[in-house]
Amino acid sequence: MLKPLLGVVPRFYQTSLRRRKVQELFAAKPSAARFSSSASHLETGHIELKENEGLLFIDNIFPSKLQWVLEGPLRASRSYEEALKRIDRPHLAASDPLRIIRRVFPQGLDVQIKEVVPRFREGGAFVKYIRKEGVKDTDIEAAIKINLEKHPIRPWFSPFQQVNVAHVLGRPWIEDLYRIPSPRLRVEFLPGSADSSASDLTTESLYSLFRSYGKLRDIERQASDSKTMPRYAYVEFVRRRYAVTAKNCMHGFTIPEHEGGGKSGTRLKINYERNIKLSIVKDWILNHPRIVIPAIAALIAAITVTIFDPVRTFFIKMKIKATLQVEENSVWWWIRRQVSKANIIGLGYRTSDPRGLTAIWEDRQEDISQLQAWLTENVETFIVIHGPRGSGKRELVLDQALKNYKYKVVIDCKQIQDARGDTAKIARAASQVGYRPVFSWMNSISSFIDLAAQGMIGTKAGFSETLDAQLSNIWQNTATALRRVALDNKGKRDQDTHLTDEEYLEAHPEVRPVVVIDNFLHNASEDNVVCNKITEWAAGLTSGNIAHVIFLTTDVSFAKPLGKALPNSVFRTISLGDCSLEVGRKFVLNHLADDSRMGDHSFRSDEGLEDLDRCIEILGGRVTDLEFMAHRIEVGETPRGAVDRIIEQSASEILKMFILSTSTGAQWSHEQVWHLIKMLANAKDDSLPYNLVLLSDLFKENGEAALQALEQAELISIGSINGCPETVKPGKPVYRAVFRKFTENQTLSSRLDLDILSQLISRENRSIGKYEEELRLLGSLPKQPRELTPRIQWLLQKVYHSQNKISKYEAESAILQRILQSGH
Repeated sequence: MLKPLLGVVPRFYQTSLRRRKVQELFAAKPSAARFSSSASHLETGHIELKENEGLLFIDNIFPSKLQWVLEGPLRASRSYEEALKRIDRPHLAASDPLRIIRRVFPQGLDVQIKEVVPRFREGGAFVKYIRKEGVKDTDIEAAIKINLEKHPIRPWFSPFQQVNVAHVLGRPWIEDLYRIPSPRLRVEFLPGSADSSASDLTTESLYSLFRSYGKLRDIERQASDSKTMPRYAYVEFVRRRYAVTAKNCMHGFTIPEHEGGGKSGTRLKINYERNIKLSIVKDWILNHPRIVIPAIAALIAAITVTIFDPVRTFFIKMKIKATLQVEENSVWWWIRRQVSKANIIGLGYRTSDPRGLTAIWEDRQEDISQLQAWLTENVETFIVIHGPRGSGKRELVLDQALKNYKYKVVIDCKQIQDARGDTAKIARAASQVGYRPVFSWMNSISSFIDLAAQGMIGTKAGFSETLDAQLSNIWQNTATALRRVALDNKGKRDQDTHLTDEEYLEAHPEVRPVVVIDNFLHNASEDNVVCNKITEWAAGLTSGNIAHVIFLTTDVSFAKPLGKALPNSVFRTISLGDCSLEVGRKFVLNHLADDSRMGDHSFRSDEGLEDLDRCIEILGGRVTDLEFMAHRIEVGETPRGAVDRIIEQSASEILKMFILSTSTGAQWSHEQVWHLIKMLANAKDDSLPYNLVLLSDLFKENGEAALQALEQAELISIGSINGCPETVKPGKPVYRAVFRKFTENQTLSSRLDLDILSQLISRENRSIGKYEEELRLLGSLPKQPRELTPRIQWLLQKVYHSQNKISKYEAESAILQRILQSGH
């Protein structure tokens, strides 16, 4: 008996059958069964029943909700049936469904199970059985249901639901299409024969047919005026398993005439109907991009704000508190001090001034004290530290005035402004305040999405954010973190408990963090986004008493952009110039003496420093130049050699930027620059009257604009008295020596003078052309009125003087040309 049985049982059950006796697996009643792979049924689409054969549907014997387990490693399988064939142990596949089926049939029922057709996606199986003559299918169904009531079966994957059985009335369709079971059925009414028509069943008839399979939620009939054929109705159950049983039992069932099925009967065709068709949702999304795309953009923005903004604010707060910065951590500094005391090589800690700036700070102690006093006031204002490059603005603020301040943020506008592209600017700004995570690279991708959306719907979807919006997000999160840091100590004292947050911040200026904005207005125009956003943000910090704001700038026009942000406030300004010669000498000597004490080299003040005072006088009081000279002396160079190196470097920079540059965007000409250099080189007190410069022929057209631009470029500095410009000086003290060096170079001086003369000659020729044109117009009049005689004489005088200038310029040009030709 075993051999023929193994021919029809799938392979994964054959192994199990060999391990057990056939008599133990299949009792005599119910008889032995074979588990069909339903391959033949998939080909025909139906289960054929012979005489004395019946068909049952048993649900809840397969874990339909766990099909994804089989779809993972067994995805390559053509169906679940083939997947289960690969399993050698049937007890691992849905808890041995054959054993469940055997338990369904009562022991005393004389029925032979012929075949089992599993329906894995639906969680059940068809059981084909052979009944004896005289036994009705309804009796078998009733006996099985009584047995299940007495001995309920609950599978391991569904312990709260029992196995149910129903007699199959129709002709079920066996298919392996990807159709997901749902509690909603579409019942179509088809004619019983080709030459007849189907009847449209009533709601009462449908209720009577389907209520026995489970509780119904709704029955929805097709509209009476609908032209859709065949006619149909929707039957919805409260549970999906009820709909599965109803579909498998009633599909293909023909309703006779006496039950409302018409003369030839009405055959039912049943399919699963999804409550919401995915195609409908997809079509709606594709057909309404103007609504969907902005909604998706808004959803992404909301998720970003909800999830990432708190994280970013946390990291900014840690940056302000220097918790994540090792160099500013108190524990780290304590370790370094202990190591310094132990004199461990390589990890020592300098207790002295490493740059020798003590003399500078002693000279500027009044400015330091003034700045510290301003930080304790409640006045809503900006603090501006203005001075040329190399005057020690950053060191004075961070190393001296804010030395004892725990919470400070430094924002360098130069790093942000010099970054190429909006993405790089966003990343630089975020890194300076600790704003992370920042997805600056997403801005480029989102821009392409926005461009595609604009082509499709006509407007931008809002996926990409401009530099303005991104910077606003960064500064807004930074302001939130600054506010939280300022309020950390609120409530620790009894007298502050009754104050609101705003009142507490206003009453305690000492708890506010300090924001230092370095290189403010670096390469900035009037419509510069970076500077405008920083200025607006800083105004909000000061007006809200969230933080103190200190601007460090070399730009003399800082009042204009700051005045827009705080129009009704007065700026607290400290102007840093060059230190005096005596302070500069102390600075150099202190720097060298400090390095000598650290063992860097042997230093003696009487060796090689005879002309130190003269060199310091040449360099003036610019800290960076003095420090450079001290470094060169440390490595063995003489003071004079160090000064010559500084002069050569400065001369190369001026030639490249101002004289030999071919840039067309500058507001000055190289003839104007050279004329200023010559005038300053020959000035007795190293300064020129401002009005005297403007009276020069080269500065008549755009004189003031050119001078202001040259001051911004730090070639010159303009001294003012009571707000009015009075004097013009070199931008750095060392430029005096550079200018004199230029004028001593006869070849360079002659070539540039020749360019000036050429420009002056061209200008006079243009003037003569205008005068001659007017004289020609007056001469064309038929009669010369005597009232025009003064005008004609004035024009002739102008032509005469211009021609005299041209003659003078040409004579000078001839001399310069001979000098250049001679090579001297």
